[in-house]
Order: sequence, then structure tokens, then C-alpha cells
Amino acid sequence: MIPSLLLYCRPGFEDDCRHELESRLQDDGEWEKGLGWLRFTPHSMAEAQRLMREIDVYQLIFARQVVVALARVELGERDRLTPLLAAIDALPANQQGPWSEVLLEHPDSDAGKQLSGFCRRFGDIVNKALADRIAPKPGRWRLHLFYTSMSEAWICVADPNRSSPWPLGIARVRMPTQAPSRSTLKLAEALMVLVPDADQRLKPGMVGVDLGAAPGGWTYQLISRGLKVFAIDNGPMKGDMALHPHVKHLREDGFKFRPQHPVDWLVCDMVEQPVRIAELMARWFAAGMTRHAIFNLKLPMKKRWQEIERCFDLIDDALAGADVHYTLTAKQLYHDREEITCYLTRPSGRQR
Repeated sequence: MIPSLLLYCRPGFEDDCRHELESRLQDDGEWEKGLGWLRFTPHSMAEAQRLMREIDVYQLIFARQVVVALARVELGERDRLTPLLAAIDALPANQQGPWSEVLLEHPDSDAGKQLSGFCRRFGDIVNKALADRIAPKPGRWRLHLFYTSMSEAWICVADPNRSSPWPLGIARVRMPTQAPSRSTLKLAEALMVLVPDADQRLKPGMVGVDLGAAPGGWTYQLISRGLKVFAIDNGPMKGDMALHPHVKHLREDGFKFRPQHPVDWLVCDMVEQPVRIAELMARWFAAGMTRHAIFNLKLPMKKRWQEIERCFDLIDDALAGADVHYTLTAKQLYHDREEITCYLTRPSGRQR
């Protein structure tokens, strides 16, 4: 059996996930999809091995998780453990573990969430049954059991260096009690997923700008890390963000504001056409007004992937013309909806 790639995504974005992966394929292969997941099987073992070596969840925008599907298991109504263990035993010897851990997962859909309680309860039973094949060790692959229903599961494995460390590929963040809006969760998640070394990149005393800041959810994330923030919005800031000594609220148009001096960080969550936001970010970088930027692109209902490519090409052309080296990464986060979150920076190392 040729291994497949199984990708988890936000329900309703399966086709966008497929369009993105298709740009990286070397053969057509076969596709299967459900709500919140997508599976691709190459025609050749050589292509499967290439994808296993090269596809990285952090390089993909719409995929929350990427695992290698080895076998599909039909489960009984009474005994769900025996067919699962038999299917694992039927795998080639080098695919039977040991694994660093075992995760029982399900799609992030309404139907899939009904499986969450079962996965938690059955997970204890599976872990006991596979105890001799579980050996936590850095770099060791994980076993993922992905349940599409109570009667069907996929046996999958994942390289920890190319997959998300979080169950279902979702980083868990808590709502801060002092944050003025739930939008703060988007920036908190973006820093976890897109800026894994955020503690080194955001330091007390740095200066940030929040375009479209009101009521202050994104400003809160910067303030909580010790930054001083210019909050730009014609609307009011709320709660502590309206009074905080490190927040300077300027009632100005986010598209027209320019800082007197370059800043360390720019964040932007304005509701606007994605191409206008891309142009705005490119202008800030081309003019040297910031070193780091996190921003959201609100996507259209159709041709989302084409709109992303249009925005990224615009940024690339503008910064190439200004001779600015950069990296650009993006993700549709759990707390995003019809949007993606992007991180644009000037690091040393690989450029886009």
C-alpha cells in the first residue's frame, strides 16, 4: 500500500487545502475528503517518499496538521480494540513503533466533535494495549489514530519535525481576563504558531504599532510582553487598554498613519480588502518603518488561494524593488475564520 498524506483543516476549506498542496505535487494521484480533512495518495512510492521528506505543516497555510496515513481500519460495534491492534500488527515491521506517543484524533467538525469523548476514553485503553511500543524520546515519530467515525479510523504516523505538536494541530490558548476582546486569541495563537521564538523577538522596551487597534485585543498581547504601543484607530479603546501608561491611542486612519521613527513591531487586524492590507504592509517594509509585522488577510468567499497568491506576489514585487530581504509565513489559525494570519519579517537565513 502506498502511504497517503492526511491533512486536517478548518471545515469548509478542504478545496483550498487541496489547491495549495497541488502546487507542490509531481503527479496527480487520488484524493479523498471529508469535512475538516483531506487525503492524497500519490501514484508512485517514490512520490510518497518525496512528500514525506519535504512537506512541512509549517509551510502550508490551510493545513493544521499533516500525517502519513498507513492503513484504514474498519472497527466493530462492540470490540474496537482487536481490529485496531491487528491492523497495526499487519504493518511492515519498521512501521510498528516504537512511537513517542499515541494521539487519538477526529475532524474539527460538528460531527467530529461528537467523537471527542470517545477518543479521550478509548485513548486510555489504546495506550495500555500499546504500552510496550511507546517510548518517549526526542525526534521519535508519533502514532496518530484519526477517527472519521465510530466505525472507521486511519492509522497514521508523523515526523515531529514536520508536523504540529498539538492534538488536532490546534494550539491551545486561554482567554486572558484583562483582554478587552476575544480577538486577542488570534494574535496569541499567531505568536505561538508563526513566531516560535517570540520570547526572543518581543522584548520589554520595544515599540509596536497596532493598526485598527480598537477595542485593544491585539494591543493587549503586545503590552503583556512589555512593549510600548501606538494604538491607531478612530474607535475607542476599552478596559485597561484605554488607560494603560504604555498605550498611546491615536484617533487616526490606519492607512495614513506613519510613525516618526521606525518601530520594532507592526500588527494589523483591519477589516479591509486583502490586497489593500498587502500593499500597506509592503509600504511599511519598503520604507524601513518596521522589522516585524503580523497581519490578517480577510479572504473572499471564492478563489481564496488565487487571492493569497495575488497578495504575496504584490508584497514580493514591492520588496524586491526596494531591495528588502524578507521571509513571509502564513497560516489559517484555529481562531481565524474567513482569513489567514501572516508573519512578515527580515530575519537572517532562508528568504521567500
